[in-house]
Amino acid sequence: MSDLYQNFQKFFELVVADTAELLEHVYKIRYQVLCVEQRLPGFDPMLCPDQKEMDSYDSHSSHILLRYRPSGAYIGTVRLILPDSSRPEKLLPVELYGQLDPTLCDVKALPRQHTAEISRFLVISQFDRRRGDRRKQNEEIDGEKREVQDRRSSDRRSSLSIGLVLMAGVMRMSVKYNIRHWLSVADPALNKLMGFYGLSFNPIGPQVDYHGIRRPYYVKVEEALERMYAEHRDAWEVVTGNGEYSLDHYSLMEHP
Repeated sequence: MSDLYQNFQKFFELVVADTAELLEHVYKIRYQVLCVEQRLPGFDPMLCPDQKEMDSYDSHSSHILLRYRPSGAYIGTVRLILPDSSRPEKLLPVELYGQLDPTLCDVKALPRQHTAEISRFLVISQFDRRRGDRRKQNEEIDGEKREVQDRRSSDRRSSLSIGLVLMAGVMRMSVKYNIRHWLSVADPALNKLMGFYGLSFNPIGPQVDYHGIRRPYYVKVEEALERMYAEHRDAWEVVTGNGEYSLDHYSLMEHP
């Protein structure tokens, strides 16, 4: 096993939020990050007097909490919005707000029962490395600065990103519900960060102003895992639990 995977096991625990008590932690983390720390458009603290952020998609979503083992505290969460069995016609947020380009991805042609949207991908501020990544994106890159950025990119690949750990939670939920197609409306900086581990999604529309600057993305789970297995085996170990959560392995072991 890689150092990346061993650090994942040592420092983090993924907890399925399948009880009312655990969901309380999910909604409170969402309130803390979205309404208090980031103060994103559309997340006014006044709209959450009970200090819990919730919406109509939570009732047909699967939720994960990320626990930091040294302190025992929950430090992040992510949800997978699943098809609504009571309202099959209900659109996902990416369909409502993503300005999708059907030539890049025909979302309507995807098998609905195997398609889900990654959402509320959040880490409390003291653990969120993406803030620094956003600042770096705005720097002018030339000469020595380019060399520094290349070195930082290499450092990212050799260190454990909490975003990668949350994607391990997404993978576990996807296996449970047989999800084989991922959609999202995400911060481009997050997609770039995941790209250092071979887990970048494909843009399927322009940037939009949706709780800040976001872009719609899509990836077929099988293709993402195959790319990670071939190019970033240590990151693949983290996301799939060293192969335990890989949707029947996708015959990955045939590609040494």
